[in-house]
Amino acid sequence: MSGARRAVESGETALGIELGSTRIKAVLIDRSHTPLASGSFEWENSLKDGVWTYDIDDALRGVQSCYAALKADALERYGAKITRIGALGVSGMMHGYLPLDRDGRPLCEFRTWRNTMTARSAAELSELFGFNVPQRWSVAHLDRALLFGEPHVADIDRLTTLAGYVHERLGGRICVGVGEASGMFPLDGSCYDDIMLDKFDTRHASRGLPWKIRDILPKPVAAGVDAGQLSKDGALLLDPSGELEPGALLAPPEGDAGTGMVATNSVSPNTGNISAGTSVFLMAVLEKPLSKPYPELDIVATPDGAPVAMVHCNNCSNEIDAWADVFERMLGALGCNRSRGEIYDAMFASAMRGEPDCGGVYAINYLSGEPITGFAEGRPMVLRTPDSRMNFENFMRSQLYSSTATLAAGMEILRAEKVRPTRMSGHGGFFKAERAGAQVMADALGTAVSTLSTAGEGGPWGMALLAAYALWKSEGERLCDYLNDRVFALSASSTCEPTPDGARGFAAWMKVWRSLLDAERSAVEGTKNA
Repeated sequence: MSGARRAVESGETALGIELGSTRIKAVLIDRSHTPLASGSFEWENSLKDGVWTYDIDDALRGVQSCYAALKADALERYGAKITRIGALGVSGMMHGYLPLDRDGRPLCEFRTWRNTMTARSAAELSELFGFNVPQRWSVAHLDRALLFGEPHVADIDRLTTLAGYVHERLGGRICVGVGEASGMFPLDGSCYDDIMLDKFDTRHASRGLPWKIRDILPKPVAAGVDAGQLSKDGALLLDPSGELEPGALLAPPEGDAGTGMVATNSVSPNTGNISAGTSVFLMAVLEKPLSKPYPELDIVATPDGAPVAMVHCNNCSNEIDAWADVFERMLGALGCNRSRGEIYDAMFASAMRGEPDCGGVYAINYLSGEPITGFAEGRPMVLRTPDSRMNFENFMRSQLYSSTATLAAGMEILRAEKVRPTRMSGHGGFFKAERAGAQVMADALGTAVSTLSTAGEGGPWGMALLAAYALWKSEGERLCDYLNDRVFALSASSTCEPTPDGARGFAAWMKVWRSLLDAERSAVEGTKNA
């Protein structure tokens, strides 16, 4: 306790802040990389005029509120005030679209990863580049804005992401981490691909734009590189009380994919991780390039620039969260109040008592579109056969299966490419319940899934580790060595292997699930004007 207090008071700490889909969370760590204090702020996206977005002012207010909660947590735990921090870093929902004018003001609403309105641009750019460009990537959004003649494009001074925007407001340089940059525009190594940059400019040459794309993209910066210092205004943005001193080292801002890799020690070739929360994505660090581009697979990068194959699905735990709310209200109506944590634990535990094939109960969790299966919009559905064994256990197991089904479809391609990570680590809310999430994921993907004791800390802790690496690494020390030797050497973990019954049950369920996608398409069409 006294050591933690000294770390807090002396500023021998690193802070990670992550703007996630449902929460903004901050984690403060010491030199042993142990979480000392945390804070969070809940927020939610909204669908405005057909665009999934968050109010950018809410992002700044949320970061401020989140930091205030962390300060209060440190004071309650250790009786210590935070007045200085050694290093900090910001991460956020990956990529999306956030164009700024020359004064750093957003030119339109922040367009998140969840939007599926860029299908034409993504397809045409993929063909032009000979490289898969997913719909959520910044360049796909920029291309769409140009094709639709949106008036703001002529005023773009720079293009950034949510993490890059907050980083800049805190006093950081105009840059993003290499991992985040790899989802804005295709990379060649740790730099944007020059040939593809030229192809993009040629595609839009007739528009008479006052900028070239290479001039508006933020500089990619590798993990461990100095990306600025917390300014006086940035310190006041975080802590309006004025107690926080400026001067903290700023790490390159990253996307939540990058922080997930770090938080699970999955940055070396032949390692992989699964980040499962509101969305779910699987990352496999490659030893060699894939044989060809796949529309289901994104090629991105680790925070230090290694190539990664990524399966990204827009929908994961959203329906589990929605049903948790229903069950909480039902229990409340019965005068039997339970915490949300207790409800989640009961839901996941009950799922493990369900039949391996869910007894004829099926679910499709598409709240938003899902590009991997060709959906621009989604409609969550529950279906069952007339002779199904509909009970709470089978219902919940079908919800967990639904959260992994689209990911499993992408994993099949990686297997065909002989990409088989020696270690697959899971983190995020889906893995918090003891073994349940990991076991379902192992059965669905046909591979062992490990969870670390820190799995619940997730991305904010991963960003704190990147800040710590920037601050405390030795000269020439690689990120993978820093993580292996200093962070995870003594970490406890548990591993779930696929079970024969679970794997067979999921495969049978998945076969029917695929056939139900036609019903999902009909549901989308039938309710478009509802």
